[in-house]
Amino acid sequence: MYPAMSSTPEPVDPTRIMGKLECLKEIRCRTVQMEKMKTRLKQSIERTESEERCLEEYRSELEQLIQEKMAHVEELRLIHQDINSMEQVIKQAQEERNQHLEVAKQLHHEIRPLKDLVDRLRAEIGLAKLPELHQEEPLIKPEFFERQRFDTQPISHHDMGAAPQVLPVVPSDNPLLQQHQQQLASAVQQMRQRGGVGAAIPGMGGGAGAMSAGGLMAADRPQSSAAFRQQPPPMKSCLSCHQQIHRNAPICPLCKAKSRSRNPKKPKRKMED
Repeated sequence: MYPAMSSTPEPVDPTRIMGKLECLKEIRCRTVQMEKMKTRLKQSIERTESEERCLEEYRSELEQLIQEKMAHVEELRLIHQDINSMEQVIKQAQEERNQHLEVAKQLHHEIRPLKDLVDRLRAEIGLAKLPELHQEEPLIKPEFFERQRFDTQPISHHDMGAAPQVLPVVPSDNPLLQQHQQQLASAVQQMRQRGGVGAAIPGMGGGAGAMSAGGLMAADRPQSSAAFRQQPPPMKSCLSCHQQIHRNAPICPLCKAKSRSRNPKKPKRKMED
């Protein structure tokens, strides 16, 4: 019989076992760290996609707002164009009305001595006087000429043909409109001081003097309008709607966008002692 073989266990190396344990610990720590980073990465991607969807909605809303703003700007431009056209029509109609009024005044002034002469000739031969003009024609009334003499209020504030006695003041927060009203008031005041339109209108009821005063008024009117138009207020283009606005306007009156100066003032440095 063979002798029994004795199995001897191999010696255990503690250093090797500790190395494996340390390696397992490092693997676990790195794995946990990797899982945390993976979770954060997933959350970041989800938030990025969510923000991208929100950005698309914001851009779409912004585009719609810009289109709506440009539509309103176009409507305002058309409204201002219609206002200017209507003011031109009113001004032309008022000039034609003034021309016909001057002709009517001249004819009314010339027909009075002619009627007096006819009445004297009829009285010499024993005939009755002719009835008054307003009795034969109800349209010819003395009140008409008296009313037209003192009716000096213009229809449009752009019409400088007839200077109003009292300028209407329209309350507004628009600096461009306020400056326009101030310029209009100063121009009318200068015309009154020169004895132009405001002084010529009351003298239009008495014969040749009235006609000469009307001629002076008509001669002075284009010069005053030209002098008023030669000094337009300083303007600039709005960066949003590209419309002409006043240079010092803080907000565009058309699109309500804030106006920024291209050359802002630099703060003054204090002089060092």
